[in-house]
Amino acid sequence: MPDGPPFRPSANIADLRESATIAASQRAKALKSAGREIIDLGAGEPDFDTPAVIREAAKAALDAGATRYTAIEGILALREAVAREANASWRGGAPITPAEVVVSTGSKQSLYNACMVLFGPGDEVLVPTPSWTSYFEMVGLARATAVEVHGDPARGFKVDPERLGRHATPRTRGLMLNSPSNPTGSVYSRDELRAILDLAASRGWWVISDEIYVRIAYGDPASGALAVAERRDHLVVVNGVAKAYAMTGWRVGWAIAPAPVAKAMTALQSHTTSNATTVAQHAALAALTLGEPVERAVREMVAEFRARRDAALPILKAGGLTVLPPEGAFYFYLKAPGAGSVPDAGSAFTLRLLEEFDVAVVPGAAFRTPDWFRISYAAERAQVVEACRRVVRAAASHPGA
Repeated sequence: MPDGPPFRPSANIADLRESATIAASQRAKALKSAGREIIDLGAGEPDFDTPAVIREAAKAALDAGATRYTAIEGILALREAVAREANASWRGGAPITPAEVVVSTGSKQSLYNACMVLFGPGDEVLVPTPSWTSYFEMVGLARATAVEVHGDPARGFKVDPERLGRHATPRTRGLMLNSPSNPTGSVYSRDELRAILDLAASRGWWVISDEIYVRIAYGDPASGALAVAERRDHLVVVNGVAKAYAMTGWRVGWAIAPAPVAKAMTALQSHTTSNATTVAQHAALAALTLGEPVERAVREMVAEFRARRDAALPILKAGGLTVLPPEGAFYFYLKAPGAGSVPDAGSAFTLRLLEEFDVAVVPGAAFRTPDWFRISYAAERAQVVEACRRVVRAAASHPGA
């Protein structure tokens, strides 16, 4: 057959970029397949197994016939469990109902659904930066404009009302929040969250609060937006089972939103993915309702993450690297050697780190801060420690260091 015209992407995705975090992980896997012994600290995925009691509950659900479609918005029992957990934090007025919960194929879809129903052409959405890469792409897919609001590195890149206000315009429609943060590991205090939510309420902005790491914190428990908000008529809270319960592959997340927003998200989902996988919903229900066996597994996982952090952080600091001490999630965020003197110092350093030192991490350009890079410590402690030693050696010998 004769060659046809070259493929031209539609305007819907013309500016879409591949996920840099996924690309880094795929490169590491390719090198491993070629025989290289790569320490892969690029993935944002717990390295623990899903707790056995959850896996057993999923098997039981399969045997009981959990193989058919569910309601688009998710099984009622799971939405009730999400609402019940949310109401344990919410003190602001009418209780959250299952009708205000939409279960989706991972929290990523929940975030995408929220962006699509809340934002559109001409809207601007404030995105504290550095931030998870997909926020910018999701806002763009909604044909809105993502506005970078760079935080102060001395405060873990957290933003405050003054910084947000400087970047706001009459077209500002919303704000993306993420605490604990990917990639920095920073955690907003209750007072910091309340101040930001108060500003958003005073301006009529929508707030999408991504709380997927909220159970992974090393000091006091991390606060979610519902714990501090005085109102939630312009608030969408997104969470899921991926990180806290080591259930990334189950692909179950949810959004808690005002009823009209939840209804619109359900309608959108009905024309895209439909319901989240049925057996995975039952596994998520087990995660939220089985109590102490699951909670013990979560505590043990968080304790191990903390032990890895505490073992590796002194190595990085002793090596003279600028690193943000993480208060939550499972990431170190570091300034790359050569930052300020060469363009995209993070990408140059992480490429050399992979090719010469067999350590895979993610360049900060993925998070809109090209002078930095991210290390995930979701790997065995010995591997994390060895990788950080290699990072120090690579930094010491890096051109421009």
